[in-house]
Amino acid sequence: MGNGIQYLVDAARKIFGNPIYMVDANYSLIAYSGGPVDDCIWNTVITTGTYSPEVLQFQAQENIMEDISNSDKILLLKRDSWKSSRLTAHIFNGDGIWVCQIMMYEENTPFDKEAMAAFEALSDKISCEIRDYDYFRTLAMTYREKKIVELLDGTDKNPFIYNPHAQILYSGFDDYLYVAVAAIPRKNILGSVHQDRLAYFKSVLSAKYKSYKYSVYADYIVVLMSSKHRYFHGASFFSQDDRLFELNDLYIGISGSFENIYEMRTYYDHAVAALKNGIESSSGQRIFLYKDAN
Repeated sequence: MGNGIQYLVDAARKIFGNPIYMVDANYSLIAYSGGPVDDCIWNTVITTGTYSPEVLQFQAQENIMEDISNSDKILLLKRDSWKSSRLTAHIFNGDGIWVCQIMMYEENTPFDKEAMAAFEALSDKISCEIRDYDYFRTLAMTYREKKIVELLDGTDKNPFIYNPHAQILYSGFDDYLYVAVAAIPRKNILGSVHQDRLAYFKSVLSAKYKSYKYSVYADYIVVLMSSKHRYFHGASFFSQDDRLFELNDLYIGISGSFENIYEMRTYYDHAVAALKNGIESSSGQRIFLYKDAN
């Protein structure tokens, strides 16, 4: 403990005799040991420090990142076009959020039950190593915020390629998704000050509802929610915390349910409509559902 990620990866290389690399949620290379390896993914990430568009395309076609994101922890990957199998595992930060992926190629040590258990122990060790690293704590928040904005802007032009990124954003969620938008009165203040206030209240909500995912977009705090979490109360949602919204002069509009994360923009628009219509016709409420706005 405390020796660093590269030390642990190098030590694992000596134990297993297998090449290993680790990338973060943005596909940036964090550490690697071993090689050369006759594999295009390995060569690309080691040479360039990230996955190329061609590698992302291949991984999308082969459902590689989707399989990884849907796995509980470790996963044995095999493809007919590969010369060797791979073991991969999630790495979590101190908040229990998946922030990195470690990959090991089957070169010298075969992937039997003992090797898989040892590899899982390695991933646990690295998760412990990074739990207090500010980089990985910040990465989880900035990654989610950036991805929500990109989905709302339509920046991800090719869902087929970018689906792995969306899958990572979806990690920890299941069942139905909902989008909420929260607003505070603009009043007569500078735009930059208003954005600072939105960022502050985003932190207030994220501290209260830790299971959800947040960003600031336009003049709203955007909240991506899943119906699986204990804070979700069917049609009532945040209604048990009316006092929180009243004290902070917050209003919130909530969309209907959806399943495809690439439909987020549509349901964001629904949430905004619910918010605006609710404020105009409100008799003291703070929380408005889209179905009530129609």
